[in-house]
Amino acid sequence: MRLLVVDDSALMRRMLQECFAGEPDIELLAARDGEDALAKLHSFAPDVITLDINMPKMDGLSCLARIMEERPCPVVMVSSLTERGALATFEALELGAVDYVAKPDGTVSLSLDLVYDELRAKVRAAFAGKRAKARNAARPAPARLAPKAPPAAPAARVVQIGRNRAGSEPVELVVIGSSTGGPKTLGDILAALPADFPAPILIAQHMPPRFTRIYAERLAGICRIKIRELDRAQPLQPGTAYIAQGAKDVIVTRKMRRLCAEPMPLDGGLTWHPSVSRMVASALETLAPERLVGVMLTGMGDDGAAEMARIHQNGGRTIAESEETAVVWGMPQQLIAYDGASVVLPCDRVAEQLRHWLVVPAPQRTSQCR
Repeated sequence: MRLLVVDDSALMRRMLQECFAGEPDIELLAARDGEDALAKLHSFAPDVITLDINMPKMDGLSCLARIMEERPCPVVMVSSLTERGALATFEALELGAVDYVAKPDGTVSLSLDLVYDELRAKVRAAFAGKRAKARNAARPAPARLAPKAPPAAPAARVVQIGRNRAGSEPVELVVIGSSTGGPKTLGDILAALPADFPAPILIAQHMPPRFTRIYAERLAGICRIKIRELDRAQPLQPGTAYIAQGAKDVIVTRKMRRLCAEPMPLDGGLTWHPSVSRMVASALETLAPERLVGVMLTGMGDDGAAEMARIHQNGGRTIAESEETAVVWGMPQQLIAYDGASVVLPCDRVAEQLRHWLVVPAPQRTSQCR
């Protein structure tokens, strides 16, 4: 893998190079600013780029736009944990960056070593996603509406839209788990839902503090449903999507016969936060599986896969994003491996499936569609 690290600070470039020292399969080159990065974009031909946002001459966003125009490749942004850094990060994701790493303690570069493991994991995930997309592009196009294959192997399985055995039960809650590549995918899905969507949507998107409020505000500007950051315990309303607050987990409860959600202190035994596993487990403790719909989108690891599989295996419905559109096919792949996906769909068909399951009146159950 050829990795280009771009930062105007000599100290930061040295620390980024230190982060990947001892990785024998990585050929690394550094660029001192956006202009230098564009020059090396063609001569070095990187597989992945890490890109600072704040640089002189050409800032990271301008550089990213040129990269996507001249030679697109996976870009992981390195941003600060400030409001300005969060805004710029979301602009970068909209321009085509696949992920970001937030520097701890704002702009204190000496603390970058605290996120070395995260940075290495995200760079490798970006490279794996690039290779997977190259493999898929070389394959013959599969039939988009073919019946699902047997569940023996965890391969992408695309099925015809239809109701499964839970189709006659009213859905009280949709739970969505997402990580790397998720912010843009979530935006596209939520923007395609009608304002009168009949159930609340609770989302655990792996994201640091400060970012979730700004993310919710940006989504509110493009969606017909209401978008809220879940910053306090509150009842869940139909036609509203709730983004779990960064640096918190979220649980589902029922109070005074009303379905509620509330932020909780982090569970130190879990790796990713807000935790998809904890959110879905609490939803299953509060609601019957047939009253739930689970959606697993792009992301590294297996957060929430086992818990979401229980929804499907006990009478509920689940959607796993297919490999063809997932930036990182980790979390949805694990859901499929658990035989936990009712349907496997590209991200541009997820909203259509949700509308079909929840908005169209359910017919009488005569058969199962799995």
